[in-house]
Amino acid sequence: MDLSIVICGEAGQGIQTIEYLFPNILKHYGLNVFSYKEYMSRIRGGSNSTLIRISDGPVRAFCRKTDVLFSLSQGEIHLKRLSDRIDEKTFVFIDSDSKETSNVSGNVREVPISGLALKAGNKVYSNSVVLGMLCSLLKLPLEDSLQAIERWFCNKGAKVCGENRLAMKLGYEYIVENIDLGILEPKTDPDVKNHLLINGAEAVALGAIAGGCNFVSSYPMSPSTGVLTNLANYSKDFEIVVEQAEDEISAMNMALGAWYAGAKALVTTSGGGFALMVEALSLAGAIESPIVVHLAQRPGPATGLPTRTEQGDLLFALFSGHGEFPRVILAPGNLEQAFYCTMKAFKIADKYQIPVFVLTDQYLMDTIYNLGELPKIIQQESFIVQTSPQYKRYEVTASGISPRGIPGYGEGFVCVDSDEHDELGRITEDFTLRTTMVEKRLRKLENFSDEIPAELIGNKDYEYLAICFGSTREIVLEAAQGFEKLAVVHLQQVYPLPSNLVEYLNRAKKVLVIESNATSQLGRLLKMEVGLANFSRLNKFNGLPFYVEEIKDALQRFIKEEAK
Repeated sequence: MDLSIVICGEAGQGIQTIEYLFPNILKHYGLNVFSYKEYMSRIRGGSNSTLIRISDGPVRAFCRKTDVLFSLSQGEIHLKRLSDRIDEKTFVFIDSDSKETSNVSGNVREVPISGLALKAGNKVYSNSVVLGMLCSLLKLPLEDSLQAIERWFCNKGAKVCGENRLAMKLGYEYIVENIDLGILEPKTDPDVKNHLLINGAEAVALGAIAGGCNFVSSYPMSPSTGVLTNLANYSKDFEIVVEQAEDEISAMNMALGAWYAGAKALVTTSGGGFALMVEALSLAGAIESPIVVHLAQRPGPATGLPTRTEQGDLLFALFSGHGEFPRVILAPGNLEQAFYCTMKAFKIADKYQIPVFVLTDQYLMDTIYNLGELPKIIQQESFIVQTSPQYKRYEVTASGISPRGIPGYGEGFVCVDSDEHDELGRITEDFTLRTTMVEKRLRKLENFSDEIPAELIGNKDYEYLAICFGSTREIVLEAAQGFEKLAVVHLQQVYPLPSNLVEYLNRAKKVLVIESNATSQLGRLLKMEVGLANFSRLNKFNGLPFYVEEIKDALQRFIKEEAK
């Protein structure tokens, strides 16, 4: 079973409530679930939608196929925007009390959404009516669903809780009495009931905690804010200092100060916010400070599409900052990797005393699905040394990594400076020493390339290779199923490129680079770093993630063209 349900409506109509409750009800019943929302940059009005995929097996990717669509209001506005996801097989439910007409190819059914909500007490309960209808279509037990409503609304008082419960019951019973779409009862898996159900922002926040994060400073910016709020929620349990700074410049400098004092600090931001942090990123490079930067991408330039998704900041992260200094870029491909990469980022930053980026995007941040467990926690190490009176903060070593002390731990003086400096940290303009210090800093990553190897998935005797990074992983993997001569390479570690990548590229007859940007930034990086000159490219940059179907179609064309 693979059922795709889309709920659409205006901001403020409670779609977010359905988006939270329905997947939780499905998981509790033993069904695998995937959810992704796309929404406009406004508090009220507009046209938002949420996709919920339900399956008796793991499901983790955004798709075009829509089996059932519910429009909470003004059906014509929403249905026009979603027209490319609706066909003659789609069951489209619109509010019979709406004055809007519907001219779509789907199988349209008018149902009294707002009428039943008013019967329950208030039109605002339309989302609870729709939730009841959805549970009824799937023949889920009514009482279990009602309990979920009670848990969600219990803190809003008995009246609100009771009326929402009634609204859901009315919606459920209306479907039982009037509509049967012939949807088979889904096969449940008892193990799924015990799974985690989290989104990308939660996965990154939990990964930061597992990495030892005890300080976060940020200025709120979509789509990264969820990491900040999640860490704030956990702050008392894990003794995390949370600072909402006055701007991103302050946030970055606070984090550097925290690392200097011995904390493990994170900043979480998006492209426009990170642009303000770039000067302080160079400061991190000069003073050889660890720093973990969670950069959740969205379409630019400038404000761009602030609530949509794109992979447009890869090269920005790579080349940001004035001067030359090492950095590492990790780009998780799913929720497990979001946890792992963030946890790993703290260890790398601390060990090598460099900036480490965790590169996500709005798609990954807002993706929700069930998973059995998170990756095992990496054993954290302490890389801070107790200083002696002869301590040299920038002692020249073969690895380029100097012993890192912090003020007050030992007898040594921990001197750092943004100017070029000698081993003690004192300002210098000695040309020979300048060369020595640059080379010292750049030596840090000479033996780094295999921290997270490139991942090869599929036929090991492939002729064709699709390569991707970050959040496109699960979409590409689902699309690639069934192609005999095709394999997929996914990169979690985007920079430095893993050493095993070259072997995979050299074995392929033809390479397709798939990424959510306009200029094929990964392709340009591959050309620059490993000399990959001849490759096909598939790019999407309208603000939506790839559909599984469009990647599958592109793979068919890619292989067919080569066969000619």
